[in-house]
Amino acid sequence: MMKPARISRDIQPPVGWDALPNGHLVSTLFQGRLDEWCPKIFGYHFLKLGGLSCELSSAPCNVSHHILLDRENPHRNVTADPLALPFVEKSIDACLLINQLEYCNDPHALLREIDRVLISDGYLLIGGFNPISLFGLASMLPWKRHKYPWCGRMFTPYRVKDWLHLLNYEVVSHENFGILPATRHEMCWVWMENILSDPLASFGGLYFIVARKRTCPLKPINPFWKLRRPVRVVNIPSAGKVSHGYKKTQR
Repeated sequence: MMKPARISRDIQPPVGWDALPNGHLVSTLFQGRLDEWCPKIFGYHFLKLGGLSCELSSAPCNVSHHILLDRENPHRNVTADPLALPFVEKSIDACLLINQLEYCNDPHALLREIDRVLISDGYLLIGGFNPISLFGLASMLPWKRHKYPWCGRMFTPYRVKDWLHLLNYEVVSHENFGILPATRHEMCWVWMENILSDPLASFGGLYFIVARKRTCPLKPINPFWKLRRPVRVVNIPSAGKVSHGYKKTQR
């Protein structure tokens, strides 16, 4: 049975990549996907939501103004609640959301709030941990349940894409990577990743989704039927006039 997305307890998100085991290597993997998509994004305002998103570089992006929003990360330039963004509707051109759905008590509300401030055809880039992987299975170990990143709730990328489809987003790219858990031996790990990336892509421990907000304008549809004869208005005398005329004729 699928667990509900909304919970009552609060989960403290990690402040930065240093809070995660092998966070430097994981951030490098996400940085490579972000560098690939940044040159394709145009606009005026780029929102990085969460401490992990704030520490990723978006230098190749064509958007000049970058907003780094978090509560505790030292790289932030805006301090606010992610569930109550201090921006007007349709004012953000692109939003980066790395490992924030896992630590939010209401991920549906977070996506709706991002949808409120994102412009039509705006980009939403989401990165997270895949529970159907060797990395995700480690959350079942009792000694890791209360440590980062397994203390959060991991959602499958297919469930996240279903949420995006309900908000009328078009998923233009989806990639799973990180088949094996990250280790200190980076060269050996990269060699094994290149071998297993094609046959075991669905079991990657990390995913990166790029979606665009599609807003269909409402167009009035003219009726296909027409009246053959014009409608004529008939003047019907009121009840008082009819009764008065009846009494006059009786006299």
